[in-house]
Amino acid sequence: MVTRPQPGDFALTKIPSFTGRFVAAGQWLVGDASPVQHAFVYVGNGQIVQAMPGGAELIPLEEAHEPVVWSTGHFALTAADRVFICGAARGLVGTPYSFLDYASIALAHFRVRPAWLRDFVADSGHLICSQLVDEAYLRAGVHLFSDGRIPGDVTPGDLWKLLHPKRVTSTDRDLRRLAYG
Repeated sequence: MVTRPQPGDFALTKIPSFTGRFVAAGQWLVGDASPVQHAFVYVGNGQIVQAMPGGAELIPLEEAHEPVVWSTGHFALTAADRVFICGAARGLVGTPYSFLDYASIALAHFRVRPAWLRDFVADSGHLICSQLVDEAYLRAGVHLFSDGRIPGDVTPGDLWKLLHPKRVTSTDRDLRRLAYG
């Protein structure tokens, strides 16, 4: 697998602090456990765009948490896609962060969400890290998810699952056969 990122690729990282443990616990509670808690977009020239509590920022890659995995090679992106993703990510710098988005995404996993909260998340005027990745791709016309979710309903664990799809084992097939006849 390619380990050198190309502009427009995203990375998934661990957050080695209380915040990372808090995000990991929240992901686990909604059945979305993964070994990552943060995401960012590589925009070239050694820079990334990431959502942070003070607002989305453009920083040098070397100042970011160490990537666990890059999206490099997982998606068939054209050169134009990459340019648009990078432009979209740079255009999101300064976008505010909202902890309410975490609550909304968690409620969505339990199929409970008031319309006002769903609309709040979907308006993309505020972004957590995984939402920033998804929004940059959407603005470039690249849809990472085809499962009917509303824009913004994405966690770092959801991005992890895109890069590590569950493999169906013979045990999974046997269990399904027993359950469904």
